[in-house]
Amino acid sequence: MGCAPSIHVSQSGVIYCRDSDESNSPCHITSVSQGSAAPQPGLFVQTDAADAVPRSRASGPPSAARVRRARRAELGSGSSTDSAVPTGTTCRGRRRHCCSSAEAETQTNYSNVKVSPAEVRIGPMRLTQDPIQVLLIFAKEDSQSDGFWWACDRAGFRCNIARTPESALECFLDKHHEIIVIDHRQTRNFDAEAVCRSIRATNPSEHTVILAVVSQASGDHEEASVLPLLHAGFNRRFVENSSITACYNELIQIEHGEVRSQFKLRACNSVFTALDHCHEAIEITSDEHVIQYVNPAFERMMGYHKGELLGKELAELPKSDKNRADLLDTINTCIKKGKEWQGVYYARRKSGDSIQQHVKITPVIGQGGKIRHFVSLKKLCCTTDNNKQIHKIHRDSGDNSQTESHSLRYKNRRRESIDVKSISSRGSDAPSLQNRRYPSMARIHSMTIEAPITKVINIINAAQENSPVTVAEALDRVLEILRTTELYSPQLGTKDEDPHTSDLVGGLMTDGLRRLSGNEYVFTKNVHQSHSHLAMPITINDVPPCIAQLLDNEESWEFNIFELEAVTHKRPLVYLGLKVFSRFGVCEFLHCSETTLRAWLQVIEANYHSSNAYHNSTHAADVLHATAFFLGKERVKGSLDQLDEVAALIAATVHDVDHPGRTNSFLCNAGSELAVLYNDTAVLESHHTALAFQLTVKDNKCNIFKNIDRNHYRTLRQAIIDMVLATEMTKHFEHVNKFVNSINKPMAAETEGSDCECNPIGKNLPENQMLIKRMMIKCADVANPCRPLDLCIEWAGRISEEYFAQTDEEKRQGLPVVMPVFDRNTCSIPKSQISFIDYFITDMFDAWDAFAHLPALMQHLANNYKHWKTLDDLKCKSLRLPSDN
Repeated sequence: MGCAPSIHVSQSGVIYCRDSDESNSPCHITSVSQGSAAPQPGLFVQTDAADAVPRSRASGPPSAARVRRARRAELGSGSSTDSAVPTGTTCRGRRRHCCSSAEAETQTNYSNVKVSPAEVRIGPMRLTQDPIQVLLIFAKEDSQSDGFWWACDRAGFRCNIARTPESALECFLDKHHEIIVIDHRQTRNFDAEAVCRSIRATNPSEHTVILAVVSQASGDHEEASVLPLLHAGFNRRFVENSSITACYNELIQIEHGEVRSQFKLRACNSVFTALDHCHEAIEITSDEHVIQYVNPAFERMMGYHKGELLGKELAELPKSDKNRADLLDTINTCIKKGKEWQGVYYARRKSGDSIQQHVKITPVIGQGGKIRHFVSLKKLCCTTDNNKQIHKIHRDSGDNSQTESHSLRYKNRRRESIDVKSISSRGSDAPSLQNRRYPSMARIHSMTIEAPITKVINIINAAQENSPVTVAEALDRVLEILRTTELYSPQLGTKDEDPHTSDLVGGLMTDGLRRLSGNEYVFTKNVHQSHSHLAMPITINDVPPCIAQLLDNEESWEFNIFELEAVTHKRPLVYLGLKVFSRFGVCEFLHCSETTLRAWLQVIEANYHSSNAYHNSTHAADVLHATAFFLGKERVKGSLDQLDEVAALIAATVHDVDHPGRTNSFLCNAGSELAVLYNDTAVLESHHTALAFQLTVKDNKCNIFKNIDRNHYRTLRQAIIDMVLATEMTKHFEHVNKFVNSINKPMAAETEGSDCECNPIGKNLPENQMLIKRMMIKCADVANPCRPLDLCIEWAGRISEEYFAQTDEEKRQGLPVVMPVFDRNTCSIPKSQISFIDYFITDMFDAWDAFAHLPALMQHLANNYKHWKTLDDLKCKSLRLPSDN
C-alpha cells in the first residue's frame, strides 16, 4: 500500500483522490482550479461537477489512521500522481496558492443510495418530495462530522460540509437545504448561535430544520437549558455521538417529523395563492366562529379590510334585519352537526347597506375527528334590491368602500343563458337604456353579413353569461367604450391639464370648431416658381460637385438637409430625389427614363410653397430621406417587396404637396374650398394625393407611371394613397395601436429565444405590410425630435413660426384660434416640444424602434428631450438659452 493514491479527474475539473483500499472519505473530495480560475476560499464544489466524480461504496467511516494515510498520499509527489493531474489542477493539499487553509472550503458528497422521490399527501394534494439536502457546518473534520457524513450517505441524503460561516451561508443560499447541522461544541472556531441567526435571517430558512450538536454534560454539571438554542433559531439539540447509527436515527426522525411537516406547509402557500385570486368571496372561521381568513373578493364584497375582520367573532359584526329571526339558529344547528348548509342570507356591508348573498358553509373536520373550521363561500344574488343598493353605494362618495361597491354594479345584469340570439330580447347593458327593448336586434343577429364590431359585441355579451362579477363588470366597461365612435383617440381629460398639450393635440387631431365665418381662407398654388438661377441636371451624373459632395452622405441619419437646402437654393427635393430613387432602382421598376423622373420631381417640388416656414419642399426632402433610411433597415427590407419600397418613396415625396401652411382645423373653420370639397375630412391629406396624381398624369413628359402595367399601377396608387392618408393625425393612435398589436406583439412572441435580428414579420400578409408602411411614413413625417440636436432645434423653430403665422391670421380674420398657446408673444417653444414628444412621439418611436432597431434615433430623442426640459426648467421660452444664442 506504499504507492500513491489513485487520482480521478472529472470532466468538470474536480479531482477525486482515494487509496486503493479506501473510498469516498469526505476529506478526499475537493474543489480544484481550472485554468486561471482558481477556487476562492469558502466556496463549495458545484453540483454539476460533483456529479461527474466516480463513486464507490465505502464500508464505513474512515479511521484516524486511514485519514492520516490518505492525507499523506495527497501530499506525496509520486510520478503516477503528477502524471495523472492535468495542467492547472491540484489536490486540496497542493492548492495553498489559492486557499491558505483547508478549513476554508465546502465539500460535497452525493450518496450512492438511490432514493426515489417520496410522495407526500396533504388533503387532496399529492406532493413529490425530492431527496433531502443536508448542510454540515463544522470548522474542523472530526469523528462527529464523519458520523453525520456517513449517516447522510446511508440515508440517501445529499450532503455538503462548510468550514466557515461565510461559506455556509453562501452554500445554503444556493442549495436551500432542508436540514442544517451546526457544531455548537466549541466557540473558538465560530459562534454557532450567530451562524444560526444569520441563516434564519434569510427567506429560504423559513422551512429549514437546524440542529445544534452540543457537548455531553459532565457528571457534576446539570444539563443546560435548550431555551437559548431555541431563541437563536435552532429547532433541535443533538448531544454529540459519533456513532453513524445515532446520527442516522436523528436525521431520519427529523425527515419524517419536522422536514415533512415543513414540506406540507410550503405547499399550503399555493392553496392560499389560489384563494387570494379566487373571484368568489371566501371566509374561514374557527369552530368558535372567530374569523381567521378572508380573501380579497370578500373584502371587496363587504367593504371591509381584512385587518378589521381577522380575530373577530362573527357575532361582533353588524347583522342585517332582513333575515328571518330563526335563520342563524337554523344555520348553526346544521353546521354544528358536521352538515353543509347553503341558502340565501342577507349580510350588512361596512357602509350599512344590506346585500343578498347565496352562502355555502362547509364544516372542516380536523384533529380528533372534531370540527375545527368553517369555510363559507359567498356569492351575490341577482335581485332588484341588490341593484338599488349597489347603485346607492356607488353614488355615495363619502363611503371609503366606494371602490369595492363599484365592482358589484353590474352583478344583476349577468345573463342566465349563453344563447347569443336571446340577447336580442333583453334590455341593453347601458344603465340609461335598462328598460328599453330592441325588436330590430333579432333581425341584426340573424343577418348573414355581420359587421366585425357587431360580432365583437355579441362575443362579449355571451362571455358575460357565466363570468365572475369582476369580469362581468370589466366587460360592461368594454361595451361602453365600444359604443363610442373614436375608439383610438385618447381622452385629454386623463392627461395633465397642460394648455400646450391640449392646444397642440386639439389643433392636430380635430377639424376645428367648424364655426364658419364670412372670411374664407383661399390659398393659391405656387406652381410657377422661378428657379432660373440654378441649372437643372440632365442626369444624376450632372449634379454640381458641391451638391454631389453633400449627397455622398445621404444614407446617414446625420445627413444635414438644411445644407442641401442652402446649396440648392431651396430646391433640395429634386437633387435628393434623383439620388435616392436611383439607389432604389425606381426608374427600372417603373420602366421610365431618368429624364421623366427628373421632370416629375421638378413639377412636384414646384408645387411646394417655399414661403411656408415648415411645410415646404425641404420638409418633403427630409421625409424622403427618413423613409429611405428606414427602408434600409434589415427587418423593414425583409418585410416589404420592391413595389412597397417604390410606393413609400413616392408617397414621401408627395405627402405634403401644395400644403398651405395651415392646419386642417383652420381650413374647416375658414370654410375653404378644399374643406368643402373633401367634406371637412382629411382635407389636406386628400388634397395632397389627389393633386400629386393629377400633376403626374396630365403631362406625358413627367408621367412616371406611363409604362407600367395597369394592375401594377392600381396597386401602386392604392399604396401611395393609403400612406399619405396615414399622415393625418386624427388617426394617429389607431395606426400606432394596430401596429403594436399586429406587428410588435406577434414579433415578440415569434422571436422569443431567437438571436435573429432580422426576422421578417408576415411577409406574405398584405395587411401587415400596409401597417408597416403606414408606421414608416408616419415616423418619417415627424422624425424631427429624433434628428441631431441642431437639426431638431431648427425644425422646432420652423414649425413654431408656421403655427404663429396661423394664429396671427386667425385673429386677423376673426376665426376661432385653434391653438391659442402658439401666440408668438407668449408661447414657450420648449413646452410645446415637450408636449409633442410626450403625447405623440415617444410611444410611436418606441414601437417603431422595437421593429426596425433604431438605437441612434432613440438616443437623439433622449438628448433632445433633455434639451427642451432644461430650457423649460430655466423658464426659457426660446429655442436656446440666451448665452447660446
